[in-house]
Amino acid sequence: MRFFKLTILGVACLCACTAKSQNVDWKRVERMSEGNLSKLYYENAVLPDWVKGSHFVKYNKMENGQNVYYIVSLKNRRPERLIANVDNFVRQYRKLTGDTTMTTANFTLYSIEMSADDTSKFYWTRKGKRLVYHRKSGEMTLDNRETTSRSNRSRVPSYHSGSSTVDSTFTMLGDKYNLYVRDNSTGKTTQLTTDGVENGSYCYKSAKDTLLESNQSGKWKGHIYLNFVNDDSKVGDLYIINALAKRRPKLITKKMPLPNEKHVRQFKLFWYDADKREGRLLPIYKFKDQFVSMNFGDAGDDLYFIRRNRGVDTLELCRVDIPTGKVETVISEVCRPHVNVNLFDYRLLNKGKEILWWSERTGKGNYYLYDRNGKLIRRVTKGDNLVAGNIIRIDTLKRQVYFTGYGNEKGVDPYYKYQYRASLDGKGQQCLSHGDGTHELQFCDDGMYAIDSYSRMDLPTVYNIVSMKNSNRYFEFAQRDDNKLRKAGWMPPKRVKLKAADNKTDLYGLMYTPTNMDPAKKYPIISNVYPGPQDDQLPRSFAIDDNGNQSLAEMGFVVVTVAPRGSSPLRGRDFYCYGYGNLRDYAIADDKHAIETLARQYAFIDTTRVGIYGHSGGGAMAATAMMTYPDFYKVGVAASGNHDNNIYIQWWGETFHGLKKIPTNMELAANLKGKLLLISGDVDNNVPYASTLRLAKALIDKNKRFDMIILPGKDHGVWDNYYQNLIRYYFKENLINPSGRDIDIINHK
Repeated sequence: MRFFKLTILGVACLCACTAKSQNVDWKRVERMSEGNLSKLYYENAVLPDWVKGSHFVKYNKMENGQNVYYIVSLKNRRPERLIANVDNFVRQYRKLTGDTTMTTANFTLYSIEMSADDTSKFYWTRKGKRLVYHRKSGEMTLDNRETTSRSNRSRVPSYHSGSSTVDSTFTMLGDKYNLYVRDNSTGKTTQLTTDGVENGSYCYKSAKDTLLESNQSGKWKGHIYLNFVNDDSKVGDLYIINALAKRRPKLITKKMPLPNEKHVRQFKLFWYDADKREGRLLPIYKFKDQFVSMNFGDAGDDLYFIRRNRGVDTLELCRVDIPTGKVETVISEVCRPHVNVNLFDYRLLNKGKEILWWSERTGKGNYYLYDRNGKLIRRVTKGDNLVAGNIIRIDTLKRQVYFTGYGNEKGVDPYYKYQYRASLDGKGQQCLSHGDGTHELQFCDDGMYAIDSYSRMDLPTVYNIVSMKNSNRYFEFAQRDDNKLRKAGWMPPKRVKLKAADNKTDLYGLMYTPTNMDPAKKYPIISNVYPGPQDDQLPRSFAIDDNGNQSLAEMGFVVVTVAPRGSSPLRGRDFYCYGYGNLRDYAIADDKHAIETLARQYAFIDTTRVGIYGHSGGGAMAATAMMTYPDFYKVGVAASGNHDNNIYIQWWGETFHGLKKIPTNMELAANLKGKLLLISGDVDNNVPYASTLRLAKALIDKNKRFDMIILPGKDHGVWDNYYQNLIRYYFKENLINPSGRDIDIINHK
């Protein structure tokens, strides 16, 4: 009953009128929201793509309410209209096909084709009709020629996922849990496994207790069968009640291992040689409670897999000799305090004869080349400040790797994504991206050129075409504009750079202010937080009203979001691992320091009225900050917070805190002084709302007054208009013109 009364109190608090509070221009707030502004931006969208099989780029954009297509030739570099007269184009199409659904208003072209060196005509298909359009004459005709297939001659795949071998000699079957093999030459069926169990089955989870070909879940390689099993049979359950289910509430059960629990997921690899009628579990096990990931890429007679210890500081690449089932370690990597699980990657080259391997051994992530026996050949990617990211593509003929990278370009935000090419011989690394922003590459079919699109929060997307032979040969062919946004009153947030609490480390973030701000006035400040560590969730490419921050600012706030130390894997091991062993507290000192730094720089920031809010890890951080610096943060909103990481996902807590108990927000409950709103969905299967309830119980036990809203039927994704306005109203009523209230509701003080 105490919880029920508290919930009603929270609702009453949120709905109470505050006569003294400053009026908010709600029309202005909604006018500056993403939902309202995005249509002004996206109606001017530039959507570039390569014309199939060519070096021509086509793109379309709305002009005077009509979809206009352009084509760019790498020779003249000037965009020209693909179709001179759209009205005539549509009339011809309707006459030739009898299809009257196309109009000049909804005119859209998909998958057009051109000759690689001829822009005089193009082919396109719609409603099963293939047509050709002659650009100079403006004439359209039906193309009745048979299209030739470009597909390569068929080949037998390395692995076969079907139930039978490619030659149909043997068929694998499964009941609910175990495997059986049938020799199709004799019709004899033999049971192979007996240890399959619920949540640890060799068969599909949805399989019925019937012997069927469709139940098995492994792969054939010739007459060798391989079946990789994730065994959750001893993992504990997470229970969720769906109160809105019809006709009665429904129990939802999910396997969820927790940090430092005895029973976590186990992994098995079953091997069977059908010719020898010999099967067994292979010895892939080395580390207690290890994590295993298989790589079924084509590596000849080898199968590779990764295994990682539970402490997440040791990683091994292992190889299985498929004909014999022999297992050996190829590469062993130790990285303390933990492996960068977000950026780690590897590739098998030449069917496993060489291995491209990511490592943070220098403190910055780079790629290294090994031979098949695990002998280091050389470092491939270079740069003292470079953090190499994911592999985009590998040109095996030219022996070049294309990859993303961070932090290598001088004077540029180290979070901005750039693309690079490096030779596997370790020479000739080249940056393929041009312009201050975060980049994406889109390659043409033969990989000789790429569309390089880049943007940042204060720069709409710019489009270049870049030569991959010489990336210094590039040119801009289009750019999104924000004219309509600016006419509507929008302005981009200010990018900020400042020092962390150590007064050494550079931090980066964004500051949103009201578009009608009076610099002579003082404005309360709100920090929108997310601590990572896997991602700081700050936008680097162009976005409108990210996370509702600009529309919140329009109410009369300064809103900031700054990425603290430990919040991202993109800046190297020391930055990424800053919070290791301190998972609850590591980010909050930097947030407080950032607000104080900005207040010294900008006189309009009022540090006597500081708010903080976040979702998920940000919700936990907001509550931690409120109770660690209770005299600094006055108002907080904590949504879907993992306030107790000991009941959150195993890999998260053990990777970022280690194999030990994690401090919780419940331990800080006695410190609360400000106004705190807790929010959670009641069917959250990511961060169970038990975390929010446990914090509520701890606050009650300390006689603390707080507000709480449970959103029925909401999972971890609580965002909608109601949720957004809960945040807006809570800060309006408690931060713009705050009123005092007792925090201790038992002793009335």
